Amino acid sequence: MSRRYFGTDGIRGTVGSGPITPDFMLRLGHAVGRVLRQQTAQPTVLIGKDTRISGYMIESALEAGFASAGVGVLLTGPLPTPGVAYLTRALRLDLGIVISASHNAYPDNGVKFFSPRGEKLPDDWEQAVEAALDEPAQWVDAAALGRAQRLEDARGRYIEFCKSTVPHTLSLRGMKIVVDAAHGAAYHVAPDVFHELGAEVVTIGCSPDGININDGVGATAPQALVAAVAEHRADYGIALDGDADRLQLVDAGGRLFNGDELLYVIAADRLAQGRPVPGVVGTLMTNMAVELALRARGIPLVRAKVGDRYVLEELVARGWQLGGEGSGHLLALDRHTTGDGIVSALQVLMAVRRGGNTLAGLLHGVELFPQALVNVRLASLAGWQDNPTLASELCSVEAEMGEGGRTLIRASGTEPVLRVMVEARDASVARAAAQRLARAAQAGPAASA
Repeated sequence: MSRRYFGTDGIRGTVGSGPITPDFMLRLGHAVGRVLRQQTAQPTVLIGKDTRISGYMIESALEAGFASAGVGVLLTGPLPTPGVAYLTRALRLDLGIVISASHNAYPDNGVKFFSPRGEKLPDDWEQAVEAALDEPAQWVDAAALGRAQRLEDARGRYIEFCKSTVPHTLSLRGMKIVVDAAHGAAYHVAPDVFHELGAEVVTIGCSPDGININDGVGATAPQALVAAVAEHRADYGIALDGDADRLQLVDAGGRLFNGDELLYVIAADRLAQGRPVPGVVGTLMTNMAVELALRARGIPLVRAKVGDRYVLEELVARGWQLGGEGSGHLLALDRHTTGDGIVSALQVLMAVRRGGNTLAGLLHGVELFPQALVNVRLASLAGWQDNPTLASELCSVEAEMGEGGRTLIRASGTEPVLRVMVEARDASVARAAAQRLARAAQAGPAASA
């Protein structure tokens, strides 16, 4: 069954256009409520949101939909996505809902869901909801309506959870940190976490007004953080995105560390503590330098499709704990059930503390390979994998690079474009190889005139 509304991370779109409209959100809450009532007589759900002005409208519509289906609602107000996942599990609730469009600008919004265990829900659950959306509403009578109440201590509970993910014997005393919350959901959470663990905290991106989320600040605009770290002579800077499930980190010298590098630091720290690391999950885009550095420490890297959902699926299937993406979505499943920018930042900073070194020092010898990216537009993607010219050139390029490089060719899901990526130790080698592969792709039967 194909899905009409759910994408790879819930339902998302532009506010005022379907499905991000109040009438659809009321129907969605009612449909989800009916699915829950098939499993539980009196379910209760938790609803959190980021700081977009549209969150209030969507929250009210969902609340009405759930109430009409006989489902109770707890409201947290603005809270990071991983905070909703944690509280859903900690309070033994039936479902967690987050109203957020993550790193997108304020005109967008969306809804995503967490299971009672604080995990993303499977495809068959989403399909059941879509089926319920097509059915006529079945309003409960007045006596059976769901009740809504605010969870007043949601923020404090989540702050304590974040702090609990690091040992009591370690602190951030003597460290000056700039925290950039992207004017998003962590604006009143992240600064307190790092402060209460001993750091001197400077804040930027912590003054939301409903429309400035991700606007020139946060993980998608890290130059604001780089400038603030330099201005305040801080040791490190941490930038989160709008719902605080991913991060970027910068040091005192202005060096920006991506998710691949941070994942390596966390894995290496686990080994240094004598803890087993049977493997790490990255994606098709994980930098080869990190793969080789992990392999040198005896840690295999397995690549999943791009998207934290696919990383999580691979981790669960293998029983591993660590995974992530270069964008800063990191997973440490022995700390949390989902990606958490604050918890991930703490794992890195504690590795710095334990290692008695700077972050750059912990990454000594791990230099990311340059990547060359070329988009090849074709008349059609049909048969591109059967292009003999491309296959021959690909074999030649991979043979020439050997262990010193990597290729990736994948079709766009939205347009007739092949995305050609080559990594190599030398940027000029990567560029030349990518151009060779692009020319070979254009020479195939699907090439445009």
